[in-house]
Amino acid sequence: MTPGQRCCGLIPKGVVRKMIAGTYSYERPLVIRVSFTACALGTVSLPLLALVICVLISSVFHFEDSTSTHCKVPNYLPSISASISLSPERHIWRFCVGLHSAPRLLVAFTYFKFYKVRFDARLPERSLAYLGLAFSVSENLGLLLLTYVSSSETYYVHKEGFILFILSSFVYMLITCRLWKAVKRTSLIPEDAKSHHWKVRFLVLKLCFCGFAGFFYVKHNLYCESGSYTLFALFEYLVVFSNMAFHLTAAWDFRSREVMVISSSEDKNF
Repeated sequence: MTPGQRCCGLIPKGVVRKMIAGTYSYERPLVIRVSFTACALGTVSLPLLALVICVLISSVFHFEDSTSTHCKVPNYLPSISASISLSPERHIWRFCVGLHSAPRLLVAFTYFKFYKVRFDARLPERSLAYLGLAFSVSENLGLLLLTYVSSSETYYVHKEGFILFILSSFVYMLITCRLWKAVKRTSLIPEDAKSHHWKVRFLVLKLCFCGFAGFFYVKHNLYCESGSYTLFALFEYLVVFSNMAFHLTAAWDFRSREVMVISSSEDKNF
């Protein structure tokens, strides 16, 4: 057998030509590019829109069921827990919160990578970056827990999910404000100082709203006054809105970045 036969004896010539042609063929991958600002707006808009829709439906179609309490006194607004535990409200809420949870994790890891690069040589801030990531994930898990286990199904589990969500969100906001204070010190970009300023504002507002909500909740349970539960529900909405507004500042923090989805196809010739 000659050397030429040894070279091509195991692979037919037609297959060799096909392999050579396949080597130089290139299929352009599908690339989807979305600005980080649009991604942040879409992520926050999902639970916001769901909450507004659920409260409206509960107020119009399920007013008695969503506003009744053990006190049997008149109330005029449903609480969030009541408005997302009825049907079809709970399906709308679960769909939107479930859909927004993956982008929330993407934002959490984006912040984490940003902090790691920014504070590579500073141990306190690097440690806070890890804690911030942990509490951001914990906040998201708490929200999913209170979403998919309603108060009318298993009240204890729903309550624990709510506590996990509130505590994790407060700790995460405190850590984020501390880290952005450090970012502001070394940054020459005015938007970074603006972002820190509004983060602190939304944290203070949330603390105030949460305090008022707790006050009216206790007052309602102790004295069964008409309207106390309504004010509790109102401040509960404001707690959630201030929390959403805090997360929306990510649109400023990563305004020049894009989210890219790239698809690649395997070559069928091999």
